[in-house]
Amino acid sequence: MKQALVYAALLLTLPFTLIAYAQDEDAFPVTIENCGFEATFHAPPESAITMNQGATEIMLALALEEHMTGTAYLDDAIRPEFEDAYETIPVLSDAYPSQEVLFGADPDFVYGSYSSAFGEAAAGPREQLAELGIGSYVSPMACADRSLRPEIVTMEDVFGEVRDIGAIFGVADRAEALVAELQAELDDISAVLADVEETASLFWFDSGGDDVYAGACCGAPGMIMDLRAVENIFEDAEGSWATVSWEEVVARDAAAIVIVNADWDTAESKIETLTTNPAYADMTAVQNENWVVIDFSYTTANIRNVEAVRIIAEFLYPALFAEIDAAETEQTESDD
Repeated sequence: MKQALVYAALLLTLPFTLIAYAQDEDAFPVTIENCGFEATFHAPPESAITMNQGATEIMLALALEEHMTGTAYLDDAIRPEFEDAYETIPVLSDAYPSQEVLFGADPDFVYGSYSSAFGEAAAGPREQLAELGIGSYVSPMACADRSLRPEIVTMEDVFGEVRDIGAIFGVADRAEALVAELQAELDDISAVLADVEETASLFWFDSGGDDVYAGACCGAPGMIMDLRAVENIFEDAEGSWATVSWEEVVARDAAAIVIVNADWDTAESKIETLTTNPAYADMTAVQNENWVVIDFSYTTANIRNVEAVRIIAEFLYPALFAEIDAAETEQTESDD
């Protein structure tokens, strides 16, 4: 029986290296095209507000907390290495702040991970912000106009977002250092999995009632599952997530399950669904209690995705990573 109930927020497999670099004032003006908007920045924003956790953590990974006048809407706990910087930034709201609260913080830049950050109940339309002299950016994977989103999300899209924010704030060198760190981790994972011959089938269980919300081909879950040695059982389903029937889940019979934990739909409730309904008792993953739990913040396109790749790869192929960890420990001890 293999069962992982450790939440990804506690797994520090990829601590980001927080390195300070000088801002490049010669980089301005810089023009950024984002989700159909083109904006020119003549200097780094000085009072930015981040509206979602992914945006907040990209800013903090780039050591831009001194440029932040507010933040909002965490899905899970902030990453431990960002806690000290995060505590210096006013939290405007547990969810989206009202426009009254947001404008009261006098922002010159609003950054959201989802287009909903720019809804009428949040920051308001980006056109309205521009008229007020407030710059904005939304993750390209969440453009309000779906035709402008990548057809298939890749890590390069995440890296592109990091580079855009680096350019807007005049810290392109920090952005490139972060991208290089993330890419190196992905390369290391790929190297460990290079000789795996038998692919593990995986069911990405986001939520479920009468029907199931499953990780599909083309969003962050598909990207995370796009490992050398992993088969997404719903790779043929379009979109980031797909609504599928329990009959389909049972018929495709994954060897392992990724269970997403969220306050509004906990991992415990999903595990109870899997283990108490006789209809699912014959599923291979259920019989073997073969699942891993990760927090919601790892499942949408952001810099946590690389760690999610590592968590799932280690869960599926622990022996391979144990060999690597043992070798690294031995090397560290010999260096000492």
